[in-house]
Amino acid sequence: MCTQTLVLDIRNLKSHFFTAKGEVPAVDGVSIQVPAGKIIGLVGESGCGKSMTAMSIMGLLRYPGKIVDGTITLDGRDITHLRPKELAKIRGNEISMIFQEPMTSLNPVYPVGRQVQEAILLHQKIPKEEAKKRVLEIFRAVGIPEPEKRYHSYPHQLSGGLRQRVMIGMAMVCRPKVMVADEPTTALDVTIEAQILRLMKQLCDEQGTSIILITHNLGVVAEICDYVYVMYAGKVMEQAETFSLFEQACHPYTQGLLQSIPKLDEKVEWLHTIKGVVPNLLHLPKGCSFCTRCSQAGRRCFEEQPGLYETIQGHGVRCFQYESGVRLDGE
Repeated sequence: MCTQTLVLDIRNLKSHFFTAKGEVPAVDGVSIQVPAGKIIGLVGESGCGKSMTAMSIMGLLRYPGKIVDGTITLDGRDITHLRPKELAKIRGNEISMIFQEPMTSLNPVYPVGRQVQEAILLHQKIPKEEAKKRVLEIFRAVGIPEPEKRYHSYPHQLSGGLRQRVMIGMAMVCRPKVMVADEPTTALDVTIEAQILRLMKQLCDEQGTSIILITHNLGVVAEICDYVYVMYAGKVMEQAETFSLFEQACHPYTQGLLQSIPKLDEKVEWLHTIKGVVPNLLHLPKGCSFCTRCSQAGRRCFEEQPGLYETIQGHGVRCFQYESGVRLDGE
């Protein structure tokens, strides 16, 4: 997709869950290329595999989940199957993550400032006083009021928005090469959301940090993302530069997502919706996973799985309508 230097290269990633009812392909052959200093948007409905992709990248999948195929390369190093001790040296330092629910991610018996400071001391050999100073600086940067006071606060003493800002600060404090942000502004009001998004953009521009932004908000994607990957039922259905995707969305699923965005300059009685629901991953259609909801589906769509085809340079679509283009997934 991109000819720039890649800091994170994910190829044909497959993460399955082995349950009593069968094998669930939560992530099914996902390939994502993350150039240095760029923001990658990962979008799609709930249950499409976005968060499972993030957990796989971070090496956080636990039984019954397992990476069964593919590679994850960070700055030229294959980290797909590293041992826990080796991963611990990388997580938080070279690659970090902002989790969707901060209350379950923060330790309830330690002050939040100490938890962020611990992340610094674990990876960088600096004095505790210097680490604390950096914690207070990052607290100010993410908009936490009275940072000296909040440094000593416990998670239950903070609002949901403040806890989320602590998590964002923890992910940013070591200035990682890659940051995975899973719905990072969900609990924040629009003013703080704009502030956090500006801070993330600044981190990319000044520190060269790359960001994978998982979100439902296509407005946010349009504002700060350089590239977009649209996921559905564990697969990438469309990938493109942000402008190209919004200017000319090709896949029927992407078109449906964009049409569902309310427009201020139009009076409508009903918002557009995509009919049906995301299929059960235990009982996926034989052909295209979107065929049961697609108004353009033909007989072949119900019988064969389409590849990912390039329409124009850097714009890939998983649809038979574009099979005259070069196949990108190599299957």
